[in-house]
Amino acid sequence: MDALVVGGGVVGLSTAYSLADRGADVTLAEKGSLGAGSTARAAGGIRSQFSSRVNVELSLASKEVWNSFDERFGVDIGLRKNGYLFLARTADAAEQFRQNVELQRNLGAESELLTPAEATEHCPGLDPEPFVAATYNPDDGIADPNLAVQGYAEAARESGVDIRTKTAVTELHHEGDRVVGADLRAVGTGSSEPSERREVDCVVNVAGAWAPAIAEMAGVDLPIAPRRRQIAVVDPTPPVPESAPLTIDLETGSYFRPERDGVALVGGHFGDTDPDQDPDAYDEGMDIAWAARAVERAAEYTAYFGPDTRIKRGWAGLYAVTPDHHPIVEETIPGLVTVAGFSGHGFQHAPAAGRIGADLAADGETDLLDISPLSGDRFERGETHSEHSVA
Repeated sequence: MDALVVGGGVVGLSTAYSLADRGADVTLAEKGSLGAGSTARAAGGIRSQFSSRVNVELSLASKEVWNSFDERFGVDIGLRKNGYLFLARTADAAEQFRQNVELQRNLGAESELLTPAEATEHCPGLDPEPFVAATYNPDDGIADPNLAVQGYAEAARESGVDIRTKTAVTELHHEGDRVVGADLRAVGTGSSEPSERREVDCVVNVAGAWAPAIAEMAGVDLPIAPRRRQIAVVDPTPPVPESAPLTIDLETGSYFRPERDGVALVGGHFGDTDPDQDPDAYDEGMDIAWAARAVERAAEYTAYFGPDTRIKRGWAGLYAVTPDHHPIVEETIPGLVTVAGFSGHGFQHAPAAGRIGADLAADGETDLLDISPLSGDRFERGETHSEHSVA
C-alpha cells in the first residue's frame, strides 16, 4: 500500500516506521522540522499511572518499546526509571487513587498505594502533612523526546520512508467519500515550488495540535483544542536528588522532577482560563510570573524550592486536548486515519499509537488493544471517559 503520514513528531515517526516495517510505501510530510512541534517541548514522562483502562494499556504496550529502545533502534534515549509519585490532598482523591491502583495492578502495572509518610521514602524533601495518600510506580520514569525522534527517524529512513520536512499538506482529494490523495507543497522563505499531487491508499493524520486543520480538509471536525502549557528550569535549593521521582500534587496541578547537574523542572497549569491557541502563532516563551508561581506552588509541599531558587529558563508548548483527555484513534472516514488528541500524553504513548495507526491504515483494525473507546463519535454519543490523572 501507499500511505501518507502527516506530522513529523514522535507519534508520526512511530507510525511511519511501523507502516514501512510491514512493507508499505510511506511518505511523511512535516511542514517544519522533525519533532519541532509539541514533541520537542515535552517533559519526557513515561508512566502507567492513569485512571482509564485504555490509557493504562497504551502505556504498558508503549513501555515494551521504550524499555528496549536502545536494542531495537540503536539509540540511547536517556531512559531513567525514577518512578512517578502522585499525591492526594482529600479523601475523594485518595479513593480515586485506590481505584486507579487496583485497575493498574490488574492490568500488570507495578503501582502501589502509599501513606504520605511512605511517600517521603521516595521523595525525601516532601512534606507529608498536606496529603492523605500517594501512589508510586517504580517502573515509571523519563526519557529524552529529541533522542527518541532521532531513533525513530533513522529507523524510518532505513525502512524506506520518504521523510519530507518543510513540506505542508495543502489539500486532501476525494473520490466519493474516500480520501485518495493530497497536495504537498514546500514551505519556507522564498519557496515557489508548485504543489505536488500524491495519490495514496491512506492518509494518517498524526499532526497533534495541527490535526484539526488537516481533518478540516476532509470535511471532518475534530474536537481537539490546542492548549498552551509551560515548563520552567530552575536551580532548586537544596538540589533535588537525581533519584527522586517525577512528583505531582494532583489536585493543585503542580509537579516537578530532577534533571541532570542539580537543576529541576517545575510545571503545572494554574490559571482559571485555558483558551485555545493558534498552533502557528502562540507564545513559545515562558511567562516569568507563571514560573514564580510554579516555584511557589512546589515550595508549599517540598523543601527543594524557596526564596533562593533561581529560575534559569523555560518554554511553552501545546497539548492537543480532547474534551475527555483521551486521544481520537480511528479510521475517521475511508482513507483517513486519525491518531491525535493525546492531551499531553503523546510522547509516552507514541510506540503503541504508531503501531495502532499503521494497523488501521493497512488492515482497518488492530489487535494490540481494544481502541473502541477512542472513536471520535463518542462525544456525540455521550460516551466519554474520565481521566483523573492529568497534569
